[in-house]
Amino acid sequence: MSHTTTYAVDFDGTLCENAYPEIGAPNLPLIDKLISCRRLGAKIILWTCREGELLTRAVEFCRCFGLEFDAVNDNTDELKRAYGTNPRKIGADYYIDDKAISPDIFVP
Repeated sequence: MSHTTTYAVDFDGTLCENAYPEIGAPNLPLIDKLISCRRLGAKIILWTCREGELLTRAVEFCRCFGLEFDAVNDNTDELKRAYGTNPRKIGADYYIDDKAISPDIFVP
């Protein structure tokens, strides 16, 4: 089985300016980059704390700019099949989040 690169991306403060519970201005360079990655075969997961109507609004907001997701607050079907489970932790190769810090920076 070949490996597909997977990106898990946060919404507030990442795909858009943080204006929670409202939706801030879109981060168009990031949105465009993720659209390009998906066209090249990558999987994109929306990884956010939003739920219910706030989550629906976030997905629709991204869709208006052409960004679709392979999963929303869930693992991709590919990962679920590969491991035969669906753990709570989202599996991805890269996590894009305004609150992220690399362990190499945190503990040099």
